Amino acid sequence: MRLQVRQQATTADSRPRLCTESGATPWHPPSPSNPARPGPMRGSAASPSPQRPSATTGSSTSGTPPGRRTAGSCPASAPSTAVRSPARRAWTGPPPTGPCAPPSTSTAPGGTSPCRSAGARVAATLDALAEHRRLLALLLVWEIGKPWRLAQADVDRAIDGVRWYVDGIEPMLADRAPLDGPVSNIASWNYPMSVLVHAMLVQALAGNAVIAKTPTDGGVACLTLASALAAREGIPVTLLSGSGGELSQALVRAPEIGCVSFVGGRDTGAAVATAVADLGKRHVLEQEGLNTWGIWNYSDWDALTAVIPKLFDYGKQRCTAYPRFVVQRQLFDAFLAAYLPAVRTLRVGHPLAVQQQDDSYPELDFGPVINAAKAKELQDQVAEAIERGAVPLHRGSPSDARFLPGQDTSAYVQPVTLLNPPRSSPLHHAEPFGPVDTIVLVDTEAELLAAMNASNGALVASLSTDDLATYERLAPQIRSFKVGNGRPRSRGDRDELFGGLGASWRGAFVGGELLVRAVTRGPAGERLPGNFPEYQLLP
Repeated sequence: MRLQVRQQATTADSRPRLCTESGATPWHPPSPSNPARPGPMRGSAASPSPQRPSATTGSSTSGTPPGRRTAGSCPASAPSTAVRSPARRAWTGPPPTGPCAPPSTSTAPGGTSPCRSAGARVAATLDALAEHRRLLALLLVWEIGKPWRLAQADVDRAIDGVRWYVDGIEPMLADRAPLDGPVSNIASWNYPMSVLVHAMLVQALAGNAVIAKTPTDGGVACLTLASALAAREGIPVTLLSGSGGELSQALVRAPEIGCVSFVGGRDTGAAVATAVADLGKRHVLEQEGLNTWGIWNYSDWDALTAVIPKLFDYGKQRCTAYPRFVVQRQLFDAFLAAYLPAVRTLRVGHPLAVQQQDDSYPELDFGPVINAAKAKELQDQVAEAIERGAVPLHRGSPSDARFLPGQDTSAYVQPVTLLNPPRSSPLHHAEPFGPVDTIVLVDTEAELLAAMNASNGALVASLSTDDLATYERLAPQIRSFKVGNGRPRSRGDRDELFGGLGASWRGAFVGGELLVRAVTRGPAGERLPGNFPEYQLLP
């Protein structure tokens, strides 16, 4: 079977024309005829690897899409001759013009009144995002390797989630006011729309100006388009690109910043937590944890088999993935009989590879991991764990994957399952952020709880047991914000709350009304639900 990249049909009239800088080429959506593409396209036979823009300047180099723009360029922000001041929600220098300009004193782009409420502006932005839904999803496939099904879901969750806030924002803002400075967002690359854009629009809906840093590893094109659409409706949003080390002084420590919202790893999160604690700054810091699934006195194996493939969505590159199973030893044979057939059904490959041009995009569980360096890190960790005593139970074969002829597959990792990783291995105590499962066997309830709490706090966990009383007794002892009863838990949408326990979370909890409270000022002396150095308050 010879595969090819499905051509994305576009015409000159159908291409979005958001902004053209002086002397710059208008940006068009990627197509297979354009070899300048990162993500899953890197290194394919027909697509040489593009060079990434400089982290300090964001300037485009050979093979880099014109859509990769710097903080001072349109459409993500104003032209370099004008600077938006988020704290003042105003512009300094000559006012920008064109379709990316903010509302003037008379009318905003599209002829709308500059006095529109924040709700009207956000609602108009959601309509624009919905109009460009397909392009936004394709950019996620192109940039960060999301399968088509999951890329569409990422866009839809952002739009639907923010619409829920637009419909119900008034009572949430009763007796509350925007923060004194903008909200600064530093987020991971894996969910640009449903996490980062969702948060940005709710922050703006609450009356704040918003700053966001583009993730270093991917998502800049999708975020640029989404931010341009928001800016066109008058949303006070500024998008920046650059290294975290260079920008942290401004995005975290600057006194003008009203709140820091961070999604990422524990090492970087610890540095941010120290900075905001020293400054007494409002913060929401979502950090990783080892999310675990416990099996104790359980027999509904068909239900477990059904859920295993879904747990591998996007190659477990998400903060609510379950990379660890803690299994009662006497049930291990039954567990394997349920687990192994399911993991052998996983579909891996190039997210855009089709046999015929009119074929639908392939139905995959995951494509590449974020880059070849991450793939090598995972492969090295697996090899080291086996060398130190872990037992390989399953290793997927590249021959079963869906690749283009001659494609560079250095960023792909086939699913792996290991039994009893050694305590010296990072796979024992940390989230791998890739398609690597580990299994630990236990004999007592005390061992079960100790193994499920190996990372000093997590975002989600699950416990499968036939006895409801056992679940109700053990679940409160699992250090996770959410604990599922025989089913996976996730970040959630709309009114579902989200946070973490232990080292997996610092600052205010979010979700539902709590997200609005986290980015607004309430009564003097208010104690927000969250995990703070001085206190922990659960909702």
